[in-house]
Amino acid sequence: MGRVSLTKTTSVSWATVDQGRMRIPSAKALTTMRTPKYPISALPLASPAQLLIHNLTPDLHTPSVAAFRSKVLTTSPSLQRRARLLAPPCHFSFVSPFPIPFPYDVDPPDEPVQDKGAYIEKWLSEREAVNERPIPADAPPQALRMFYPSDRDQPRILIGLSETGLRDCVPHLDVGDAFATLGVPALADPFDDEGDPSPSTLEHAVSARQELIDVLSGHSVLMSDPAERPETSFAPWSLRYSGHQFGSWAGQLGDGRAISIHVTPHPSNPELTYELQLKGAGRTPFSRTADGLAVLRSSIREYLCSEAMQALDIPTTRSLSLVSLPGLPVARERLESACVLTRLAPSFIRIGSFEALNGPTNMFFFGGGQQDPDLDALRVLGEWVVGKNVLGLARGEGEAWGAKLVLEVARRNARMVAAWQAYGFMHGVINTDNVSILGLTIDYGPYSFMDVFDTLHICNHTDESGRYAYKYQPNMIIYALRALLDALAPLIGAEAELGGKAVSPGWADGVSKEKLEDWKQAGLRLRDELDRVAQEGMAVEYGRLMRKRLGLRRTVPTDETQHFKPLLDLMESHRLDFHSTFRTLASFRPSMISSESSTSSELEALITHILALTPEPALLDYGRATQEWLAWLEKYGARIASEREEWRGGGGSGKRDGVVDGETDETDVDMDEERERAMKGANPRFVLRQWVLEEVIGKVERDVDSGKRVLAKVMHMACNPFEPWGAEGDKRPEEELSAEEREERRYCGMGEKRMLGFQCSCSS
Repeated sequence: MGRVSLTKTTSVSWATVDQGRMRIPSAKALTTMRTPKYPISALPLASPAQLLIHNLTPDLHTPSVAAFRSKVLTTSPSLQRRARLLAPPCHFSFVSPFPIPFPYDVDPPDEPVQDKGAYIEKWLSEREAVNERPIPADAPPQALRMFYPSDRDQPRILIGLSETGLRDCVPHLDVGDAFATLGVPALADPFDDEGDPSPSTLEHAVSARQELIDVLSGHSVLMSDPAERPETSFAPWSLRYSGHQFGSWAGQLGDGRAISIHVTPHPSNPELTYELQLKGAGRTPFSRTADGLAVLRSSIREYLCSEAMQALDIPTTRSLSLVSLPGLPVARERLESACVLTRLAPSFIRIGSFEALNGPTNMFFFGGGQQDPDLDALRVLGEWVVGKNVLGLARGEGEAWGAKLVLEVARRNARMVAAWQAYGFMHGVINTDNVSILGLTIDYGPYSFMDVFDTLHICNHTDESGRYAYKYQPNMIIYALRALLDALAPLIGAEAELGGKAVSPGWADGVSKEKLEDWKQAGLRLRDELDRVAQEGMAVEYGRLMRKRLGLRRTVPTDETQHFKPLLDLMESHRLDFHSTFRTLASFRPSMISSESSTSSELEALITHILALTPEPALLDYGRATQEWLAWLEKYGARIASEREEWRGGGGSGKRDGVVDGETDETDVDMDEERERAMKGANPRFVLRQWVLEEVIGKVERDVDSGKRVLAKVMHMACNPFEPWGAEGDKRPEEELSAEEREERRYCGMGEKRMLGFQCSCSS
């Protein structure tokens, strides 16, 4: 069970061979490395200096791992499940996964009881994971122990395991024969299990897989040995944070259904750690009136999109696994089944984590409210965040850090939202509690990728005012950054008064309200710099990505007004598909446009192809649209031609326009081919569209055995979005393509018209 293996592992990105249904590794997978592999119970734990729980302040009701283990879990487990406000100085609460139906269906006693509260505590404690699993005699030393419940069991089905998340974040995690149980990824015939690998007959492989499922489903819990010293002890936790939701202050929010269960160093860089967090593993003190669970539908959406975003090089949290709990009903708009997602990130701290410690208003309402400010807790959190384990900002001993923190968070989130805009991603709920300190896309809810280009598209049907529409996403990130500044402003002002020195413990104790207000106003003077850093960062990154998508290498200040915006205006006015238009432009050649004529057959075919990317061809004025595209392509062609030297590495003859004495320059042909390859490597063939997500979810809900094969194939396509899926460019008749290629081609399409602009809700 605790076996560690030193194996030569192949990083796993699989391609499905047509007809034969065999799995062969792609080129990327041929990179091998020797990495010690550990089952999850023996996965190395980060050092205390790298653990949030040893550097921030715990909930006063769970003041230590020892108290949590010996008192809360055994005598007062409801403390973890009751909605309550943490004390002002506290940053997190120890809490164990507990995925069961809520409201809890407490069995009535056989005999009348005097103390009903004690009876409920006993009922809950019997279902807590407090029974330690014995460690085999031959097991290596391990920092954590595995605990399981005696009276809580339910079916747990692994339906997804992210090969890229595993490869990039936890390559030292031994998953045993887990991939073999998922079957061969397939779209066309997912019910055909011929060619599926067989589960292993090796005990350690089966054990590693079962451990993985038990822990990542929330059934079993990893904690330190009861005899472990307090300074090195470990237990799972949930974070406290507050936030503005749709522009209104919401008070304490926190991890209402997220529980961090492990932190492990990356084997190739021990300074980099990854936090493993379960989403949908049961109630926490931050659940308010909710059940702490997640449904299969929303879990699949986040599982796929996290890795799709990574493949597009958009900063994001990562996904590791999906474990379905088919016996656990969850009431949303309809009755659904539960699922637990495991996601990974170096840190899940948000802007709302700072707002929790110095929010704009104190309030209380049923199940929630907002505590009084605790400015020393704000200092403690800030010092942790600027340190090497989160932002890693360089600063001298005792040097002020408040302004540096705000501006670094601004730079990171500016790059993130610029990538959103360049790739047509819409988050849907950019509340301040959903904005990462690390500038990672986090909390995938009613998100969407752009179909037909519409700057005002709203992907969240709960967003009636359009606050988080595509066009306004950069503004909403700046709104969140200003909220971070508001929370830190008194500290920044105090540091300024100290001459650029960091504040000390107790820095605001006994300070008058008037002095705090003076410090706050001084700190708020950073707002102009904050806005400038964010806006400039967005503009620079957006320009870089748009040039990449258009196959342009040189930065030209007029690109935005002369090329980017006019292109988007054409897409919007002609109702063209966003991503397909970019992909089609990869085949454009400046030589298609000559000084004699703008209507070559190749150019006509290209424009016809572009205009076919509308779902409403009857509404299109083809004559006007053709002329408008000709005008834009002429400018675009000239812009491409101006970069000939950059593509030739500065050499070449300097010939112009790709035509010499009536013939195309061979060097320009090479340049066109190179530029086309570059553009196809920047513009996805496969996009995780709403209709694709809905179809995959439906297939998994109807039949998990076949559905998980479809899920695996869509994950593979999402992780390799630039590949020519569906025999792209193949001129053979459709019927000559394989069944799998035909399905791949369909999954790369716009889908039915009724699904374009499909909106989701926040309900998950």
